Amino acid sequence: MCLDENYWSGRYQSHDTPWDVAQITTPLKEYFDQLEDKSLKIMIPGAGYGHEVAYLYANGFTNVFMADISKAPLEDFEKRNPDFPSHQLLHVDFFQHEDKYDLIIEQTFFCALDPSLRQRYADQCHKLLKPGGKVVGLLFHGEFSTNPPYGGTMEEYLEHFQAFDKQVFEPCYNSIPARAGRELFFSIVKSGYLTTHND
Repeated sequence: MCLDENYWSGRYQSHDTPWDVAQITTPLKEYFDQLEDKSLKIMIPGAGYGHEVAYLYANGFTNVFMADISKAPLEDFEKRNPDFPSHQLLHVDFFQHEDKYDLIIEQTFFCALDPSLRQRYADQCHKLLKPGGKVVGLLFHGEFSTNPPYGGTMEEYLEHFQAFDKQVFEPCYNSIPARAGRELFFSIVKSGYLTTHND
């Protein structure tokens, strides 16, 4: 299956987006609510309809960037959030993007990628973060599909994120009911140098 821009645009245009819950989910809301530094430069890749982006921006995090390979959700977000800075809506391939961020938020992007791209995802996050920057978010826990979203195990994920220091990597206690028992919350920090992977 070719999970390219045309594939994802087709999903959005046909409203085939079962991962979307129409609002920010509890784990990320509670994480955002305890952040004090509103100057953080934040990027949310594969942001879809951008509920997390809208929540952050409405709560004073003005340096937040929304990225997606498809224009469709970005255009939809812009219509719903006309005051959001258009230059912070990024129509990009995450793997080709170049910039530096304090924080990358993971919410249903990693699980949408073909599993063969997972190490590239980890390496790209490392590349995009400033020293001391973090990747924070949710990963599905358990194998349950041969089509996106794809699951996985904590042991597999830890293998991919060896270039990071791990602060938190544990079962999520405050998932929304539909995802209860199926999510891991993680927070990992960039330090040192990126390990080269050949797989």
